[in-house]
Amino acid sequence: MGDLAVRTRGLTKTYGHQVAVDGIDLAVPTGAVYGFLGPNGSGKTSTIRVLLGLAAPTSGEVELLGRPMPSGWREVLPRVGALVEGPAFYPWMSGPANLARLDAADRDADDRTRRTRIAEAVERVGLTNAGAKRVRAYSLGMKQRLGIAAALLRPRDLLVLDEPTNGLDPQGTREVRHLVRSLAADGTTLVVSSHLLAEIEQVCSHVGVMSGGRLVAQGTLAELGSGSDATLVLRTPDHAEGSRVLAAAGLATVEADDGTLRAPLPDGTRVDGLVVSLVAAGVRVHGVEVRRESLEDRFVALTGEGFEVVA
Repeated sequence: MGDLAVRTRGLTKTYGHQVAVDGIDLAVPTGAVYGFLGPNGSGKTSTIRVLLGLAAPTSGEVELLGRPMPSGWREVLPRVGALVEGPAFYPWMSGPANLARLDAADRDADDRTRRTRIAEAVERVGLTNAGAKRVRAYSLGMKQRLGIAAALLRPRDLLVLDEPTNGLDPQGTREVRHLVRSLAADGTTLVVSSHLLAEIEQVCSHVGVMSGGRLVAQGTLAELGSGSDATLVLRTPDHAEGSRVLAAAGLATVEADDGTLRAPLPDGTRVDGLVVSLVAAGVRVHGVEVRRESLEDRFVALTGEGFEVVA
């Protein structure tokens, strides 16, 4: 499995008779942007709360940054930043003033460097120009960025962001997306929980898919996509001869409603070789396309549910 920033073994969390997390084995590589994807209610937030020590696991094991949790919390949690279930701030105070309050409550924070660290965190999330503005006047996107700034008041090896773009307009979504990419470029490992497929595709290197409390798929984006079946789509008026040539190459064709010929395409098949054979047989080839299931198709097949998209 290599070097992992987050690892769980058989992690289970129940509330009474309800199983929120059902025996999952997470594996988040160090340096990855791990998209924790699934419909609302699939167990993502319950998992995150257990990872951070905000809730006790019913059974199973948890490791963060190579240390067992919750026994290693004193060593681990200062290296972990988190934004869970939305940030909460004093609305009558400015962003930096709120951060100063939070930092003062941290027993390990150095008050001699507080002002410098707050200024750096505010600059990192792009809120320097809003320094004097009270939080009640912040947009939702600004509040989300301030929440991330709070997680960045100290150097972090791991950031856990629960639905960081939830409720944001397109501009706020782009701002948070840019920030996640920037943090990843600096080598921080990020776990980004979301039910928005488009956001996961744009910023994440790895994905874990939750459904009904279970981890139904996990791997790189490329690995999840590579499992999709490929279909050859041939546009030609010569259906009979085209089917014969493809059948000779081992492809079983079906004529689609749109008049094209379609055939499952085995891995390793040379499409250019098929085209040469078709042309040599006198088949008029108007177009050839290889289609695969989209990641959305794959995730819907895994979870049985659709995903929201952002405009």
